[in-house]
Amino acid sequence: MTVGFARAPRRRGRRIAIGAAAVLGIGIVFAAGIALGESLHDTSLHTGTQTLVRTLDPLPIAPAEHTVTVTVTTDTMATASARTSSDERG
Repeated sequence: MTVGFARAPRRRGRRIAIGAAAVLGIGIVFAAGIALGESLHDTSLHTGTQTLVRTLDPLPIAPAEHTVTVTVTTDTMATASARTSSDERG
C-alpha cells in the first residue's frame, strides 16, 4: 500500500483562462514591438523640410480663325427724344 497525496481534479476552465491570458499577453507584446519599430522607422536622420519649386511655362494659344468687329454708335439726343415722344403717346 502506498500512501500519497490525493490529486484534486484539475479545473478545465482555469486552464483555458490561463491560456487565453498568455495569448493575449503575447499579442500585446507583439503589438507594442510593431509600434516601437514603426516609430523608430518614422524618425529618420533626414529631418527638415524639402521644398520643390517648379516654374511652368504657359502653353501657346492658337490664333483665331477669323475675327469679327462690331461697332455700336449711340446718339444720346436721339435716344432721349425717342423716350420723350413715347412718353407723350402713352
